[in-house]
Amino acid sequence: MNTKLLSLLLAAVPLTAAAEPAAPAKTTAKRTALKVTSSAFTNNGAIPTEYTCDGAQTTPPLSWSNLPRNARTVAVLVEDPDAPTGAFTHWLVTDIPGTITSLASGGALPEGAMVAKNGKGDTGYYGPCPPTGRHHYFFHVYALDTTIPGPATKEDFLASINGHILAEGQLIGMVQKSATTKEAKAPNKVDKPDKTR
Repeated sequence: MNTKLLSLLLAAVPLTAAAEPAAPAKTTAKRTALKVTSSAFTNNGAIPTEYTCDGAQTTPPLSWSNLPRNARTVAVLVEDPDAPTGAFTHWLVTDIPGTITSLASGGALPEGAMVAKNGKGDTGYYGPCPPTGRHHYFFHVYALDTTIPGPATKEDFLASINGHILAEGQLIGMVQKSATTKEAKAPNKVDKPDKTR
């Protein structure tokens, strides 16, 4: 009896193991890094006045490389994380065709691209305009595997691209402003600083 029982137990072991397949190995998808540059300023360099609220407030030239071949669209987000009230959105563009690798300074956007509202509530680009001190402006570029309908807010945008980012990169520019600069520009006017940007 003992011999037969032992034989039955040994025969049941491989059947039990076969009934519980091993969990699949976890794979981590590597996200491609985009190289984002501008002919107007270097990474961590000063943004020229013409692209700020003290100048013409035109969009700076922007380029990106290493774009994945399967990218359907590209999105650009420009924000100032140093703003006193929290990160301020200066520009948000979605649905740039996936074949585009640059935007000209102040130029028209490619066909199909959509511009969302900035932190001031206006549609379009709002140039860097710190009330005082040095602020960092992040030019984020995302390569996506989908289209993004015009988002109402930055939060909507970030939620929409979650799980759809094929590659991303950023360029950081800086603008420094002192209170004395503002006073010298308008000595007879009481200038109320905008704490949102």
